[in-house]
This record gives sequence, C-alpha cells and structure tokens, in this order.
Amino acid sequence: MTQAPERTHLPHSGTELELLTGFLEFHRQTLTIKCSGLTGDQLNTPLPPSSMTLAGMLKHLALVEDNWFSVVLHGNPDAEYWKDVDWGSDADWDWNSAVENSPEELFDLWERAVLRSRQLLEEALADGGLEQLAVRQMHSGGQVSLRWILIHMIEEYARHNGHADLIRESLDGTTGE
Repeated sequence: MTQAPERTHLPHSGTELELLTGFLEFHRQTLTIKCSGLTGDQLNTPLPPSSMTLAGMLKHLALVEDNWFSVVLHGNPDAEYWKDVDWGSDADWDWNSAVENSPEELFDLWERAVLRSRQLLEEALADGGLEQLAVRQMHSGGQVSLRWILIHMIEEYARHNGHADLIRESLDGTTGE
C-alpha cells in the first residue's frame, strides 16, 4: 500500500505558469491521497452503477499524462507500456485492464508518467513557453497550446478526483479534499 504524501497548498498568487503548475500538482497529489493506503481489492472496487475504479483511474491518468505531454505536445511515439495496446478491441483498456495490475504496479506506472510529464513540460517551456503549439493536432484537426494542455490536465484531474472522492468514501468512509 502506498502512503499518502503531504499535499502542498494551492497557490493564491504567482505567475500564470506558477498557478497552472501549482493547481496541476495539487490535483496530482489529491489523486495519490485518494488512492493511498488501499488494498488491491479496494482499488478495484467500483461504486455502482459506475464500473469506474480507483485502479482504473490511476492507469487512465498515467495514459493521459503520457498522451498529452509526450505524444501530443512533443510528437513522441506511444510510451513502451501503451504501444502494443489494441485500442480497437477495447477503447477503455486502460480502465478495464487495471484489475490485472498490483497496487505497486499501478502507482509506479502513474508516478513514472508524471515524472516524464514534468520533464517534458520543462523542455517545452525552454523551447517556447505557454504559447508553444503542440506538435500533433487534435482529432478535430486543431492545434492546442501548452497553456491549453495544462488547463485540460487540471480539468481532467479535478473531474476524476471528484469521482475518487465518492469511490473512496464508499470503500472506507474517508472523506475530505
């Protein structure tokens, strides 16, 4: 079982970049808190009628980190872990396959993805700042900026942390931010 980290406080002021990265880190830490200290069975327990689990959420957010910061922003190929997934057979493979992973594997996968994202963010900032456009276009054909990716990542984590609140409370009664 992974121990929950101390969570930093949200920034109340600073540059745009400090605020965006501060909020993203806060939400990353929140996910860790919501998923820490649970067994594999608990991480894989859904809150019906949803099939969503905390295990699936960890794996999904590892994919989201890799996709936005590596594949979309920098144009890198899929990370080794994802490259052979048959998404055509199961579009929700990240969510559905998490039951096959131990808690340690899930946390490791997610933590490595976050570390890569932090490094890739630093590289992008050195190359062009928040206005830098992603190398790959969206499915809709539009290009997004690094600013947009950071805002989207905050939204992605905030939405799933709301789900995590409900799932965690149903598991052991733990509530709070």
